Amino acid sequence: MAAEPAILCVEGLARSFGGIQAVEACTFDVQPGVITGLIGPNGAGKTTVFNLITGFLDADHGSIRLQGKELLGLSPHRVERLGVVRTFQHLRLWNKMSVLENVLLGCATPAGENVFSLFLRAGAVRAEETRARERAMEVLQFFGLADRAHELAEDLAYPEQKLLSMARIFATDAPVLLLDEPTSGLDSESLGRIVPMVRRLVDHGKTVLLIEHNMELISELSDQVVFLHQGRVLAAGPPAEITRDPALTEIYFGV
Repeated sequence: MAAEPAILCVEGLARSFGGIQAVEACTFDVQPGVITGLIGPNGAGKTTVFNLITGFLDADHGSIRLQGKELLGLSPHRVERLGVVRTFQHLRLWNKMSVLENVLLGCATPAGENVFSLFLRAGAVRAEETRARERAMEVLQFFGLADRAHELAEDLAYPEQKLLSMARIFATDAPVLLLDEPTSGLDSESLGRIVPMVRRLVDHGKTVLLIEHNMELISELSDQVVFLHQGRVLAAGPPAEITRDPALTEIYFGV
């Protein structure tokens, strides 16, 4: 039986900053319906790759294809509309808005519009806003935040803010979710809430590409791992194979 085609293909990606080559000849595939971990030592180029995929940085050259559609050169908004969304290591929540309103910002109408854009078309507002609110509450229920819906985002504890950032991109209905260090800064108790949720995203039809520094979590969560070093892919494969490679371990831990 033939393998299912990759949902996201990164090929020959390159980006330099002045005289520093941050990403060079970076090539890897992300298979649909799995969790792919993007790992490597500090400065390996992981966040730069995320920024390139999502349009926050322009690549010098290369190709990024989502289900065959070229993403290179598109704005972050267009990349999101086509189906790739992300969280950030430093959370970008609307702190003075409610938890529900934060998720509403991610909810798309059947026409692909953000719900708040509908206020420009008064006749369509009420029906679409009702549907969007119902969808947002379903998402908050999924993430265990429904009882906090009307609280300000800034009043949530940090682990709940992490969940809210994931809920907001989940609400977009995009098939590919990029999670930038979803477990950073969390204690063991909080990990018990976040880690199962990442797996549930895949159980509900999402494809996840994540940056993570905790090697134990990478082994627990990931179906595939891509190892970056100095902007290049050194290895890709099952986590057990990658994390037990002594040469890669030496690069990662510097021992």
